[in-house]
Amino acid sequence: MKLEDIQVRTDIQKGDLGYLIYLHGTLYHFGLEFELYVARTVYDFYKNMDVSKERVWLAEDRGRIIGSLALKNTKGVGQLRYFLIDPDYRGLGLGRKMMDLFMQYCRASGYKSSFLLTEDNLKTAKHLYNSYGYQYVSSKVTDFGLVEKRYELSL
Repeated sequence: MKLEDIQVRTDIQKGDLGYLIYLHGTLYHFGLEFELYVARTVYDFYKNMDVSKERVWLAEDRGRIIGSLALKNTKGVGQLRYFLIDPDYRGLGLGRKMMDLFMQYCRASGYKSSFLLTEDNLKTAKHLYNSYGYQYVSSKVTDFGLVEKRYELSL
């Protein structure tokens, strides 16, 4: 498989949100409470989505979603959310491609800063975030027992 064979789209189609929740539940293995959290936040994000400032990127291979990333407007700050790449597709540069799309849209939409929340054990993701200039600022334990780290970036 090659990066150029993977399509990235921004339109949300029937079944996409449910599959996004499914992927988070199965790829991260953080438990049912985490999956419920993702389901609740995906619902809230889509229900209140401002298409002029927010976007979802879905990476597909032969019609199957294999990656996702979203930009959420959180009190005027561009929040990076729902970033995942199927393990079978890691190492192709897809994560970097999706981060490039996110950063371009974030800047074009007028955001002055961005932040993200990530789980402490996702080392590869943290390396990618650092390579884009995100800096660690704080951490806390979530209601479902994960160590959540906050990273911020001035644009």
